[in-house]
Amino acid sequence: QVKLVESGGGLVQAGGSLRLSCAVSGRTFSPYFMGWFRQASGKEREFVASISWRGGNPYYADSVKGRFTISRDNAQNTMYLQMNSLKPEDTAVYYCNAKTFGDGELWGQGTQVTVSS
Repeated sequence: QVKLVESGGGLVQAGGSLRLSCAVSGRTFSPYFMGWFRQASGKEREFVASISWRGGNPYYADSVKGRFTISRDNAQNTMYLQMNSLKPEDTAVYYCNAKTFGDGELWGQGTQVTVSS
């Protein structure tokens, strides 16, 4: 069984930075996209960023473009989200997502990011 585990969330002041990690545990798997979604209280879950696993091509929501950077380490089966210039509107639970060839679509449990003004 393959699991995704997020870490790195916390409380930060506006303008600060956080780095989220998504680690894959279990047997080796074959993702073709991994990404981050977030859900603020009372709102729908929204796309933040994704990356093609083999090529490392990033994609970003307009709201985070220029501030967030997604990356991955294929050998370590780990994905990262470097978040800079954080704003209060970035406050949400951030979820790791993976689309795979053999294991379907996977989700992590989420990690809370809170940005104070």
